[in-house]
Amino acid sequence: MTDFYNIDSVLSEEERAVRDTVHRFVDEKVLPIIGDCYIKGKFPKELIPEMAQLGLFGANLPEEYGCAGLNNVAYGLIMQELERGDSGVRSFASVQGALVMYPIYAFGSEDQKRHFLPKMAHGEIIGCFGLTEPDYGSNPSGMITRAIVQKDGSWVINGAKMWITNGSTAQVAIIWAKTGNDQSDRSIRGFVVPTDASGFSAKDQKGKLSLRASDTSELVLQDVRVPATALLPKSDGIKSPLMCLTQARYGIAWGAIGAAQACYEEALAYAGNRVMFGKPIAAFQLQQQRLAEMLTELVKGQLLALHLGRLKDLDTFSPQQVSLAKRNNVSVATDIAREARRLLGANGILAEYSSMRHMANLESVYTYEGTHDIHTLILGQAVTGINAFE
Repeated sequence: MTDFYNIDSVLSEEERAVRDTVHRFVDEKVLPIIGDCYIKGKFPKELIPEMAQLGLFGANLPEEYGCAGLNNVAYGLIMQELERGDSGVRSFASVQGALVMYPIYAFGSEDQKRHFLPKMAHGEIIGCFGLTEPDYGSNPSGMITRAIVQKDGSWVINGAKMWITNGSTAQVAIIWAKTGNDQSDRSIRGFVVPTDASGFSAKDQKGKLSLRASDTSELVLQDVRVPATALLPKSDGIKSPLMCLTQARYGIAWGAIGAAQACYEEALAYAGNRVMFGKPIAAFQLQQQRLAEMLTELVKGQLLALHLGRLKDLDTFSPQQVSLAKRNNVSVATDIAREARRLLGANGILAEYSSMRHMANLESVYTYEGTHDIHTLILGQAVTGINAFE
């Protein structure tokens, strides 16, 4: 009942096969354990080898670097199915592919690409993305992390990064820093930093009430020295990490739909089975209206993500279109999760149901990779030509 507009009919055979494979993986491996992982506040690392075997890391990057070489719609469907399981599972794959493998592919040297990408695709190396800082989130160009070049060509990096997914799990971190004494946005460069480097530390974020089945860390770099080869040579100013965020936001636009599907399906099944006043609650007008509204917004989000994926495959998309999709789909998914939780009544707060877990997770997704309000201003500038950030 979640494919109300028969979207399946316009997917290619490969796209359907990819989706169905990940769907089975989520049903068989993720859903049986994710509620317990959420309660315990731990990421299910045991899933990493099979995710790698299925080709879920950097799936839309070229085969020559050990990746699956899928189109962007197939990649989006992967993100959809993973977040149908849990936002934390999708976030893990999204960071690995869109925020670590992509910048190495887009801005790295050929040696960096051939060294890191196959190992990351196979799950042998896990990465994280260090852009956000304790005092600079929506304004990343204000970062204070510095990388100073040394006489021998090496670099010394000092700074701190906050809210870093995979931070305590990763073997490498993509760290964005201002170089030298240049304070401009153009001085921002990316570095591939081993997390076992002297002076590098990662501390888990405690007390989370959202994304509990995800590793979230603060990174601290104190006189971390890396060789000249750590620099991503094609990185060039704030536009480089923003390009990475566009890739991640694209995956989120699909992932949010997966969470919404899980909540809608759970609510629909529950409404058909839960009997009140002698009949299933699905027979009551109030619940039918709730389900109809959920389905309507879900279908709109599905169509939006699909068309954006086709535009991306044609390379005719814009970052502003990605902002619109991220903004809309996360917002409606959050609403759907809340309505599903309410339909489930008291049972909706139990971990054996997924809606409240998705609802809490989506509150974080609503904020990260550009808050809802920041994407509002991005769209405002796109349609008016006036920059409200200044």
